[in-house]
Amino acid sequence: MPPDAPWDEWERAIATQGITIDRPRHSRHPQWTNIVYPIDYGYVNGVMGEDGAELDVFVGTADTGVVGYERTVDHRKGDTELKLLFNCTPAEIYLVHGFLNFDPDLMQGKLALRRPMEDLWRQIAQR
Repeated sequence: MPPDAPWDEWERAIATQGITIDRPRHSRHPQWTNIVYPIDYGYVNGVMGEDGAELDVFVGTADTGVVGYERTVDHRKGDTELKLLFNCTPAEIYLVHGFLNFDPDLMQGKLALRRPMEDLWRQIAQR
């Protein structure tokens, strides 16, 4: 677990500024149509990411808050950035991680979780 991540700041920004979903689940990337998003994808309104655009976020179907992030390397654009994982189930986390690492010549992601995965599985099971 990365202790330096601003988890609470991200939670507050999402609660106060909201999220815009610009690529709904199962939609295609506007430029590379062979890329299909496995879950909702968008950005946190008004929060700038490392690439100069708003902070990216994958949005799942649970009520788990910010559960982690992926540190991605985009080989096409030649940049790195964070993509938050918000309200994701453990299965959705695995899905996003696989999606981001499907073609390592294009993009790679390294997963960082807020809490251990077994805690998240337990949280989901108690619902």
